Amino acid sequence: MRQAVHFGAGNIGRGFLGQLYFESGYDTVFVDVSPGVVDELNRRGHYAIHIASDTPTTIDVRRVSAISGRDSAAVAEAISHALVASTAVGQAALPLIAPNIALGLKTRLSQPNPVPLNIIVCENMIDAAKHLKGEVLKHLDPGLHAALESLVGFVDASIGRMVPATTEEQRADDPLCVYVEAYCELPVDAEAFRGPIPAIAHLLPKKDFAAYVARKLYVHNAAHAATAYLGWIRGHEFIWEAIADPKVSDIVDLAMGESCEGLVRTYRLDRAELRGHWDDLKLRFANKALGDRIDRVARDPERKLGNDDRLIGAALMCAKQGIEPKGLAIAAAAAIRYDHPGDPSAQRIQELYRREGFDGVISKVCGLDPGSTVARLIYDVLDVSHRIN
Repeated sequence: MRQAVHFGAGNIGRGFLGQLYFESGYDTVFVDVSPGVVDELNRRGHYAIHIASDTPTTIDVRRVSAISGRDSAAVAEAISHALVASTAVGQAALPLIAPNIALGLKTRLSQPNPVPLNIIVCENMIDAAKHLKGEVLKHLDPGLHAALESLVGFVDASIGRMVPATTEEQRADDPLCVYVEAYCELPVDAEAFRGPIPAIAHLLPKKDFAAYVARKLYVHNAAHAATAYLGWIRGHEFIWEAIADPKVSDIVDLAMGESCEGLVRTYRLDRAELRGHWDDLKLRFANKALGDRIDRVARDPERKLGNDDRLIGAALMCAKQGIEPKGLAIAAAAAIRYDHPGDPSAQRIQELYRREGFDGVISKVCGLDPGSTVARLIYDVLDVSHRIN
């Protein structure tokens, strides 16, 4: 049996990795902590992926099952026999899945002539694979560390497919359904694999992968976030509405011009290719059928305003390369002003701003010296609503 184990049966897990494994002939075992999702996957053994476009299609993903993430023995057993594994659980959950991965690797690596295992880490963070590896090592017998180094690959991936949250109506109709865009490519770090690279549909092994991670974070993620935060200020509900608004798109275009030039100077990427990538992203953002909501994309501004994340990280990269990040500063200001009442992260920023002002937010959330160049650029455009309304 060709078995793949994927941690996280959410939208990326079901809506992306599940499709890739199914199309590649794997039986997929999802690991998740939601009893309802686990039970339903096991009851049905398949689920539907809806491709949202002008010509919508549906993919019936079959040969799937699920294990509760709380069942350590079952998860470890699955890991011990898997041909490939992957994660899409979010940065905060990586330390939580590490003990079960370590337990499975203990069994696997203790066997005679163990087969290599590659774990594809599909998380929106810099050095996600290195982070997960470090967490796993904490729970693995030191006597097995050398075997892990030679036989277990922790592989960074760049998730580009957009998968919006399903609506209450969609979940009521089918709790396992997921809606995705047609784009279906998974760039991965070719140099991180141990043994042969698994044969997986749509997998794109790339060398010099740090540049691809930076491109994803500082173009795709940065533009998505900028569109959401500026769109919120303009009163839009959906990403497609925001990117169609010239007062939003002009600023996002400016920010992406800065970010792309920063990537060219930092990683020697091709300028025309980057511009084409951004033009393609704008078309994908404009996909009305996808129905991607601004509050989903904008969620958790504390993380997205982090020092090494999509907005501040891109601005710092630009400043280091002698580029004044004016558009990125406006996007960051909009993120600071994002005050969605249902987003606890946004409300924590607003409370911090009320208590400690701009300097408190810029230092404690963004990790910047209030007197730094990037901080002053953000401060100068902080009243962003007057600039775009």
